[in-house]
Parts: sequence; structure tokens; C-alpha cells
Amino acid sequence: MSKSVKLVFTIVAIVMLLTTFGCKPATTNGTGSPQETVSPVTIHIITMDQAAMSTDEEEAIARAFEAENPGIKVQWEFVAYEAVHDKIVTGMATTPPAYDAIMVDVVWPDEFIKKGYLLDVTDRIDQATKDAILPAAWNGVTRNGKIYGMPWLLDTKYFYYNKDILQQAGFSAPPTTWEELITQAKVIQQKKLAEFPIAWSWKQAEAAICDFTILLVGNGGTFLDANGKPAFNNEKGVQVLTWMKQTLDEGISNPSSSVYGEGDVETNFISGKSAFMLDWLSGYSNGQDPTKSAIVDQFAFAPAPVFEAGKAAGIMGAGVDGSTAFGVTATSPNADAAWKFLTYLSSEAVQVKYSAKQLPIWKAEYTGDNLTKLLAATPSNPITLLAFLAQFPFASERPNVAYYAEASAALQQALQDVFAGNKTPQQALDDAAAIWIQLAGQ
Repeated sequence: MSKSVKLVFTIVAIVMLLTTFGCKPATTNGTGSPQETVSPVTIHIITMDQAAMSTDEEEAIARAFEAENPGIKVQWEFVAYEAVHDKIVTGMATTPPAYDAIMVDVVWPDEFIKKGYLLDVTDRIDQATKDAILPAAWNGVTRNGKIYGMPWLLDTKYFYYNKDILQQAGFSAPPTTWEELITQAKVIQQKKLAEFPIAWSWKQAEAAICDFTILLVGNGGTFLDANGKPAFNNEKGVQVLTWMKQTLDEGISNPSSSVYGEGDVETNFISGKSAFMLDWLSGYSNGQDPTKSAIVDQFAFAPAPVFEAGKAAGIMGAGVDGSTAFGVTATSPNADAAWKFLTYLSSEAVQVKYSAKQLPIWKAEYTGDNLTKLLAATPSNPITLLAFLAQFPFASERPNVAYYAEASAALQQALQDVFAGNKTPQQALDDAAAIWIQLAGQ
């Protein structure tokens, strides 16, 4: 027999051995019969590491889910809000995608749906579930009658004030207009109760657009007109940006506001350095934590002020919708497992258990015995629930457009140009509006 024939027989023999023995299960079922070992599915989810539930709480939810579903592992990726959008875009460029489920901010659905990122889950949600969740919660995941995710958080920015500082300044109530806030702020400064009475999150990030939304709506303005054209650069928008710049120049607003993020504003306020703040609901629980806050029990909620012109025009309140949801990625190989976890994450029992930093999306929790239990669940709930009911009805959505990320970036730049003194408010907003028109035409 030739060497080449022997080599062939040897290779065949090795392959047969590997087929016979190498692929046998490593375990048996106790009777000597083979039993397959199945590795658990790991689902990867990206979300923000700020606002709403803490990362520790979300990890605890994942571990509880895994205990009930041993075939599924949950791996969170927590990043700063400003990084979530771009990481999702990058992660969706691979096959399979980097994420099986993604956080969906209220301003992202149009873009994500257009790009094919989100799985249509309309058929996975029955009518009873739709009816049981607060209607506003579906706004961020519903387009053209189809549902692309599971609601998770209803939130808006709240107006906080330091009760002690206002009392020492001689005021019995917080301001109801921004002009009144200026009046109170000047007295606070005169009495040396705070060097800069208010700090804002106006750095070049989405948080600045959230604040701009509250101010714009409170002046009777809108982002887009009835024809979908930019309207934020009309006189109402210009008045708002002029006011923002003026408060910085006069020292009413902390000059660092132009580089502050929401965490900076919160730290400034709960350390007792400012009298007023716009922040999300999580600001309350952090402010009540004596390990973080110097003003425990010294601050309270009030409806966000509006401008006198807006009030005269019948504007009763202003706010910004900061709600979020979670969606399964359209090309995930683990769609069923991801959806199972998302429904668990948003389930009524889980949301009630972790309601201290975010109130439930479920209607039933706001009536009867459930409401009584919810109010008793944590010391903050009676206060935060009343604040939510007073503020959320005035929460305005930012534009539902597929080009929102680029449009927001243009408006953020406009604000920075004004804060730096490089452009007038009219010039800056006109330039941003031109970019919006260009984006809409693409």
C-alpha cells in the first residue's frame, strides 16, 4: 500500500473517531443516556446611566429575571445619555448587531424606524396590555398604527426650589413666571443667599434642548409650524434665546451653565449653592439622600414657570417629554428572549417595586387600593406623584422627525454661538433653521 493511500485511510479513521467520540455530550441524564448541555442565551442591552432607576436597580432586575428564566442571561451596557444614540448607530452596523435591545428616547423612534433598527412588535402586544398602560406612554413607540417597543418610563423635567432660601429672601411661594424668578433671584443675591440663584444644563448636549423646549413653549412658541417648517427662529424663539443669554450676562444664571450637564446642575443645587433647578424626577431621590445632599427636606417641586407673554396668551404650563422605551433590534438573533426580558422590565410588579425614582406606566396603579399602596411604598411617592400629576400634562414633545439627531445638534450649536457672543440670537436661530430645512429635504 502506498504512503498516499495510507495517509488517506489515516485521515478517514481520525474523522470517524472524532465523529463517534468527540461530539458526544459531556453529561448524561442519570440513566447513562446522553443529555445535551445547552448554553444560555445572552442578550445585550444598552441604556443610559442617568435618570430613572439606578444601574444597581436595573442589574437587580436582570438577576431576578435570570433566576426565573435560567436559559437567558442579561448583559447591560450603561453609558452616559449623550453617548447612547451614537453607540446604537455603531452597534447596528454589524451582523448580528451589537445589541439585542436598545433604549429608545422619545426623540429617536422616527430615525430608528426609518433605518430599520427596531422590530415591529405590534402582534406581540394584546389589546388588554395596550389598554392597561397610560396612553401617553405609547407615544414614543407608536408610528402609523404600528408599535416598535415596550414603554418603560414617563418623565418630564421638574422645577425644584430651595424652600429655606426663598423663605430667608422673604418669599412665601416659588415664581410662576420667569420674570418673577428674575425678581426673586435678585433679592436672593442681594441677601447673599446664593451667588448664582439658578444653574442650567446648557452645555452642547440634548439637555440644553430640553430646557429650551420648556422656555420656548412657555413663551407660546413652537419648533415647527403647521407645514412642518422651522418656527423656533421667529420672534418668540428669539425672545427666549435673548433671555437665556441675558441671564448669563447678568449673573442670574450661573455662568458655568453653558458647560454644565444635568449632573452638574443637580450637584450644584443639592449642595445648597442655588435656589432653583430644572431636573428629572431622580433629582428628588438624590436630594433626599443625606450621603449626597446638603439640603435634605429643604426643597420642593412647583410647576415650571412660563413667560408673562405666554401666560397672557393662555399658556397654563410648559414642560418637556423625557419619556423612554426599550425596543428589540430588528436583526437580533435573540428577539424572543430580548422581548421576554423587556416585558418583564416594564411589568407592573417590577415598576411598582422600583417606583421611588420613576413612577409606573400602568393605569391601575393610580386608582383605589393600588394608589394607596403606591403612595406608601416609599416616603417620596406622595410628593413625587403630586408633582408628576401637576407637571406631566404640560410636557411637550420635541419634533417627531427622522433627522432629529442632526437637527438637535444644529440647534445646540446655535445656543453655544450665542452664549459665546459669536452670533446674535436671530442669526444663530436662522442658521439652525436653514440646516433643519436642508435636513428635511434629504
